[in-house]
Amino acid sequence: MQVYNALQLKNGAKAENSRMGTVTQPLQFLPKKEKDEAWAAWNLDWVEWQGLKQIRRNARRLMKNYKLAKGIIDKSDYIVEENNEYRDIVDLLTKEDASALELKFYPIIPNVINVLVAEFAKRSTKLTYRAVDEFSYNEMMEQKRKMVEDVLLEDAKMKISSALMDQGLDPASEEFMQETSDEKLKTLPEIEMYFKKDYRSMIEEWASHQHKVDVERFKMDELEERAFRDMLITDREFWHFRMMEDDYEVELWNPAITFYHKSPDARYISQANWVGKTDMMTPSDVIDKYGYLMDEEQLKALEAIYPIRSAGYTIGGYQNDGSFYDATKSHDWNTNMPSLAYRQYTTAMASAVSSGGDVIAQILSEGEDYYDQGIAYLLRVTTIYWKSQRKVGHLISIDDNGEVKMDIVNEDYEINIKPIYDTRLNKNKTKDNLIYGEHIDWIWINEVWGGIKIGPNIPSFWGMNNPGGFTPMYIGINKSKLGPIPFQFKGDSTLYGCKLPVEGSVFSDRNTRSTALLDLMKPYQIGYNIVNNQIADILVDELGTIIMLDQNTLPKHSLGEDWGKGNYAKAYVAMKNFQMLPLDTSITNTENALNFQHFQKLDLSQTERLMSRVSLANHFKQQAYEVIGVNPQRMGQQLSQMTATGVEQAAAASYAQTEVFFIQHCDYLMPRVHQMRTDLAQYYHSTKPSSRLTYITTADEKVNFEINGTDLLMRDLNIFCSTTANHRAVLEQIKQMAMQNNTTGASIFDLGKIVQSDSIAQLNTVLKSSEQKQQEVKQQEMQQAQQMQEQQIKSQQEIEKMKIDSVAAEKEKDRQRDILVAEIRAAGYGAMGDVDQNQMSDYRDAMKDIKATQQYQAQTDLQKTKEDNRVNSDRDKIALEREKINMQREIADKQLQIAQVNKNKYDKGGSTKSKDQS
Repeated sequence: MQVYNALQLKNGAKAENSRMGTVTQPLQFLPKKEKDEAWAAWNLDWVEWQGLKQIRRNARRLMKNYKLAKGIIDKSDYIVEENNEYRDIVDLLTKEDASALELKFYPIIPNVINVLVAEFAKRSTKLTYRAVDEFSYNEMMEQKRKMVEDVLLEDAKMKISSALMDQGLDPASEEFMQETSDEKLKTLPEIEMYFKKDYRSMIEEWASHQHKVDVERFKMDELEERAFRDMLITDREFWHFRMMEDDYEVELWNPAITFYHKSPDARYISQANWVGKTDMMTPSDVIDKYGYLMDEEQLKALEAIYPIRSAGYTIGGYQNDGSFYDATKSHDWNTNMPSLAYRQYTTAMASAVSSGGDVIAQILSEGEDYYDQGIAYLLRVTTIYWKSQRKVGHLISIDDNGEVKMDIVNEDYEINIKPIYDTRLNKNKTKDNLIYGEHIDWIWINEVWGGIKIGPNIPSFWGMNNPGGFTPMYIGINKSKLGPIPFQFKGDSTLYGCKLPVEGSVFSDRNTRSTALLDLMKPYQIGYNIVNNQIADILVDELGTIIMLDQNTLPKHSLGEDWGKGNYAKAYVAMKNFQMLPLDTSITNTENALNFQHFQKLDLSQTERLMSRVSLANHFKQQAYEVIGVNPQRMGQQLSQMTATGVEQAAAASYAQTEVFFIQHCDYLMPRVHQMRTDLAQYYHSTKPSSRLTYITTADEKVNFEINGTDLLMRDLNIFCSTTANHRAVLEQIKQMAMQNNTTGASIFDLGKIVQSDSIAQLNTVLKSSEQKQQEVKQQEMQQAQQMQEQQIKSQQEIEKMKIDSVAAEKEKDRQRDILVAEIRAAGYGAMGDVDQNQMSDYRDAMKDIKATQQYQAQTDLQKTKEDNRVNSDRDKIALEREKINMQREIADKQLQIAQVNKNKYDKGGSTKSKDQS
């Protein structure tokens, strides 16, 4: 910074840059050495001043929208004035009844906002991370090759070889070898499908785990719901990625105090030229958030924000004669002050410096945390990012061998080899005629700078001499000095592009002024409030049916009391308490002769006027719904003339009209937010030796993941997003169907898993497991039935065999009997002879032999009896097995009947419920 006195300026001294109270932005196309701390602070002052003007321009509309969304009356909406956008409708509705300005709020907008936010909470967003850099691609291909070789290669060869041999091909032929080559096997559908859908590289797994960690750490679900509400109310939302020394943080900025500047065709805030937020913070919060970036002097300076009130300056009319000399301040501060009144002005608590005319104070004072007694104790903290330009060069080097090398260098690079050019045809020294040495072509690219300005709640600038003793402080984003941010987000489409670390959008600003969903409903909400307040006033002023009578008939003395001059009130009380009105028509009471007439009843009710206002209120409400595509069925209002199917169809049509609000937040903006969050996490984790992630899943399971930090270098991740509308509604319907139609035989544990499921994918897994168990049970039943059938067939075969053996045994007995009879007969023929001369008749010899044969037969019969006993025992066992099989069949039939009865009962209950619903 240059400081010149009047004599030097008179003699012609000039400053390099004229700040003129931060009227203009400083030059950006400057060498790095010229971008000093004063230059950076100048940028912060200028951007802050421009931002305050933008905030002031939008504050009125945005704050009105927030009040309407919360059901708070803003009376300026109901006053006919020039800057009221709805003065025509207010004038028309209040012309008849001026008391309509005494308003209460009758909600339409708050109900719609709450319904849409609740529907947003039921949606499910699925983010898929895919690495698209060449390193990840090579890693995937190597993994694919290894899997083919290690897992599927041999099995595939066997399958293909068998198929080719069945076709008659010779295994030694060339055609056979070609069909079983590795190149052919790599195109198998199973492998291709796995690598297209299921394969995840290490970097992709890290991104998925990091997403879950950040969602839990930064409470992303809560922030996203608040951001969606901001979008419905203000048509804009802003996500800030704060960079610290060794970590990062995701914040949601308040749209009312955020400012930006971008090209008309730039869709997102990260593509803007500059962006910032001006907030009010207590000194303790400043120390908590930025204290590690501040030095001792800066921290000590925060002390000045506390003694903002001073009893010594509260008395006006005194001259600055030294009576109020502040010895704690410098002599310059005490003698060069404009006046004592100015000192009183700046130190009084309720001064205009603290509260009057400050748009930030006006915005934040609408909340509960910003009271009058705290205004003077708050610091104005402004966070600003802007795009500056820096110089880079394309270096081309040619060595002695004629080898050409190209590189990109920064502006600090110095040429080491003096270039030699061929200027015979072209005198210009360019890379095209370079024959030796180094040549650099310089270009300018964008670079994001950032800083934080902490100052008093008054307009302030770099180098100012604040009479209050507190001058603004300027610190960097992650260091004490202002400078470029540590991580430059890559551009969307260009190599040298960069993005601001704030992602967001003003969604409907294309060729028109931004219009939120709430802005569409605003005029109808105002009209609805006016009409309903008029209805309330009509009811209050309602006279109803009255009585006309001659006042002379009211008695002066009645019911034991002296009614006197208040006889009207006493008569009203008598009618109210006793449902009768005593009269006195005597000459004593009336003092004149009176010809009494019957009372006349007069109806002064305002039913017609009241019904017209009710009809007009319903018209405003219906128009508010129609302008955004919401119908009463979706708002949960019961319509007696519509069927259940009609209500369902009407709600579906309404969802189609409001789906754009969900798409532009979930499908368009949030993937970009998570892309920048992932890029920032990749940058910080790549600087560590190893990255360890730990988090708890929804099933209370602890997950640990570890990856080397160097593995994250030079990796490029893309995010693919898909959302499902009414996710929770579908999930609940599936759960209800699974619980009511439990014919799968699911256990209590399986039913508990169904109830605990938080996603459709998890629920599908549980249902598939239950179905698999059912199939296993069916398969076991089929195997058991098959075994029973086989046992029955085997038993029948054994019975048939026993029958055959029994018949054969009987036939054998008959044959032995016939043989015995024949032997006896034959022995009788030799009764008189003795052929063997043993002194015994041959008959007796034959009978002896026959007897011996009978003994043998007896032995045979004994063995046969034993065999018969064994057969009978086996037959008894078979009979017992048959009874056991029959008993099992009866039990299975009983279980099937019970299952059918239960299924019919649940089906009947479900159909009855459906009929009741219809």
